[in-house]
Amino acid sequence: MRIFPFKRKEIFSESEKNRLVQAIRVAERLTSGEIRLFVENHCSYVNPMDRARDVFKSLGMEKTKQRNGVLLYIALKDQQFAILGDQGIHEKVGDDFWVKEATLLTDHFQDGRIIEGMEECIREIGESLRTHFPHEAGSDENELPDDIVFGH
Repeated sequence: MRIFPFKRKEIFSESEKNRLVQAIRVAERLTSGEIRLFVENHCSYVNPMDRARDVFKSLGMEKTKQRNGVLLYIALKDQQFAILGDQGIHEKVGDDFWVKEATLLTDHFQDGRIIEGMEECIREIGESLRTHFPHEAGSDENELPDDIVFGH
């Protein structure tokens, strides 16, 4: 028996979760890079990039062989997000790429197209990872899980 009889409301429906996980799998299919999606309702930090850095580290994302992990951090109710690329990918794409992706997310979110915005951002990150870190046949492994991580 649970102490609280009410069920915690899910952030996304099963269909939406499946769409996002599938977007990650497709984006990673032809790259050695790794993409993680971390979603929570509220950001407990003033700056979402600070929260993203802590999440990045807690998920062990800095441990990929080529330092090519990318975290998409979303705080839905606070309407905040951060995109954090590890050293390897950041050196290849530079600040302009992250600004472009942030603009893409902002535009989608302002139009109420949250899932679509995340899917498109994941797709574009995957394309960039494929360009700079192509899949290595025989030696490439999925270093990080593809599931969505839900915070508080």
